Amino acid sequence: MATRAREIETDGSAEPARPPLAAALVAHWPEYLIEATLLGAFMVAACGFTVLLEHPGSPARVALPDPILRRALMGIAMGATAVGLIASTWGKRSGAHINPATTLTFFRLGRVAGPDAAFYAAAQFGGALGGVALAAAALRGAAGDERVMYAATLPGAKGSAAAFGAEAAISFLLMTVVLAFSNAPRWNRFTPLAAGTCVALFIAFEAPLSGMSMNPARTFGSAAVAMRWDSLWIYFVAPPLGMLAAAEARVRLRGLRSVLCAKLHHENAERCIFRCGYPGPAKAARGGRP
Repeated sequence: MATRAREIETDGSAEPARPPLAAALVAHWPEYLIEATLLGAFMVAACGFTVLLEHPGSPARVALPDPILRRALMGIAMGATAVGLIASTWGKRSGAHINPATTLTFFRLGRVAGPDAAFYAAAQFGGALGGVALAAAALRGAAGDERVMYAATLPGAKGSAAAFGAEAAISFLLMTVVLAFSNAPRWNRFTPLAAGTCVALFIAFEAPLSGMSMNPARTFGSAAVAMRWDSLWIYFVAPPLGMLAAAEARVRLRGLRSVLCAKLHHENAERCIFRCGYPGPAKAARGGRP
């Protein structure tokens, strides 16, 4: 009976149900492809803006000799990029995690199924690498200049310990903000703006400590093309720890049921593949699990 229950009836015959990974891939491959594309676009923007503001041959760098001003402009540019990606039609469809640490956190919170979490993470790493490779090809030698270094995130002058602590702290803050906005039906539509504002502020003020990553895939993409593997462990460990700590704080203060979904922007008509607690059209169109 148990075996029979796992079979799917088609045209009067019985076929074995697909394994969970295969079933998830067949059902949700568009979301996985979107995640790769969104992070790839983010990395193209990161490399492009870094060349514009930091390459010694760039007219913008010559016109803006103050590094603090250039960093502030970089923050605005990348914050706006994050807002645009999260609020885009594709971002509304996939949930716009574009970060394995974010996906892991929502998996811990019970809103992302295991197969989806695995494919999201794989897509994010692939998208980051592809985005940096595309930017390197388009920008030719400019992206590899030592002052650009494919927008690599590296510890600052204060060293690895400071970089680790800073990455954990800003990751904690970002996830706290995301959980607060994305799970409040009245404020959900402002999640892209809130997350983008965090990105802008962190680049402006925290980047001297760690380069401002919060994202293992984002750091990996730059490191792989630049062949800079030193201190990579910081960006693989600190962001997930910070975000998981924020999730734990949320659960202890508000309860697990206060987390409604894994989408950053949920007030839209795009399908939701997650274990969604939101009512409305998006839940009705859900292609995921109950």
